[in-house]
Amino acid sequence: MVRDRELEGGTCRVQAVESLADFFRTSIDEALSRQRVAVDPHAAHYVVNLLTLFSRSDQLYEQQGEVYGIRPLALMLADAADATTVEERNHCLRRIGDVSLFISGFFADSLSTTAVDVDYYISMGGNAYGSLSEEVRGSVRGRALAGVFAELARKFHVLVDVLNDVRAGPGSDTDMLRTYEIWLKTGSRRAEQLLRDNDVIPIRSSGGLRRH
Repeated sequence: MVRDRELEGGTCRVQAVESLADFFRTSIDEALSRQRVAVDPHAAHYVVNLLTLFSRSDQLYEQQGEVYGIRPLALMLADAADATTVEERNHCLRRIGDVSLFISGFFADSLSTTAVDVDYYISMGGNAYGSLSEEVRGSVRGRALAGVFAELARKFHVLVDVLNDVRAGPGSDTDMLRTYEIWLKTGSRRAEQLLRDNDVIPIRSSGGLRRH
């Protein structure tokens, strides 16, 4: 894998990264530190594995007739409701949680032009992980995973902020209106801090954004 590295003078060069998993692990740890939040190490490890998995397009996208893409969350939820086995239902719930976290964490800005925004993905993903946590408690292995899924459900908003940080880097967002919109819809602590760092006071009223 390669990544851009900023040099003196603002120029960039490509830097090789030997392990994709190590790169994501370091990036997640650094983002957690910048955000000053704590996430259970097992849940953080799960997110690292998720990012590594979804770096392969064939794991994120799927063939749907003549269309190759991501199945809408509403249809995934219908699949879970129609599942004939517990394993099939749990697979659907996990897929909803995983896709929701990845999309809301890395593609929140692009959701502004779609029918559903980032708050929808956060709600669907958090609820899916929460339901999955309850579903898997019936086995020894499931009980071990139940705590991870419960943490993912509780900290879904936090992890979205962390992944946004990993994607963009510290303080790199420039679209203040979109940042305010994300804060308004999700209560994102990262979005609020970005606004304040740019001398914008976020307020929940018809007044919108206010400069210092």
